[in-house]
Amino acid sequence: MTQTGPMSAMSKEMQDCVEACMSCHSMCEETMSSCMQMGGQAQMQVMRALIDCSEMTRMCADMMMRRSPMAAEMCALCARACDMCAEACMAMPDDPQMMRCAEACRRCAEMCRAMAGATM
Repeated sequence: MTQTGPMSAMSKEMQDCVEACMSCHSMCEETMSSCMQMGGQAQMQVMRALIDCSEMTRMCADMMMRRSPMAAEMCALCARACDMCAEACMAMPDDPQMMRCAEACRRCAEMCRAMAGATM
């Protein structure tokens, strides 16, 4: 028997997804900082992906926490933003910060995809 009221407890899966989003958000923010120090044209591509992913993950976590009826759709979009960001970061395989960020993005994308498929 599942609770459906606005005060129902968040499922373990949703809690994990919120945590993955927040962790991905902060990783993107940190990576942006390291990206800005590098400068250059290649970094501009990555910066766009990082900004999109950072904004999306924060909004996605917020929407899940407030049980928005649009949370599942947001999770699907968030997974796309995370995939794109992971791909952009992978273009710099020699940069350990980029690789950590790509990993956080992949983990978040996976959890958001699962959430998007779940009934919230």
